[in-house]
Amino acid sequence: MNLLFLCTGNSCRSQMAEGWARALGGDGLHVKSAGIEAHGKNPRAIAVMREAGVDISDQESTKLTDDMLQWADLVVTVCGHADEHCPALPPGTRKEHWPLDDPARATGSEEEIMAVFRASRDEIRRRVADLLLRLQTAETA
Repeated sequence: MNLLFLCTGNSCRSQMAEGWARALGGDGLHVKSAGIEAHGKNPRAIAVMREAGVDISDQESTKLTDDMLQWADLVVTVCGHADEHCPALPPGTRKEHWPLDDPARATGSEEEIMAVFRASRDEIRRRVADLLLRLQTAETA
């Protein structure tokens, strides 16, 4: 299974989803993330994932390519902008949409902003775990 997480800038949500899928998925799962644009990696996303025991610091912030779409069996869009601007998918490629809020837009004190990042991290973990369970169940059915 080739799984691609797609976001606007590939800096927070899709990076965290890629990290969780790598940490929770099995050997048969191949994971990438990309953005409609590449905005670089968000240090707060790296920090909150590290707190949870998942190192995403070596992942790259990449821009979506046609080759990535050809490679993917399933594309998960993690924001409305990516869902609306996702190019046409090749025949047989499935798509799922997760309407996640962007933690990079959080305001307030550093503590309040980090709380938003942690909540986002935990929501993404829950969704990734659920997706992996559904994929595993479909494989054995």
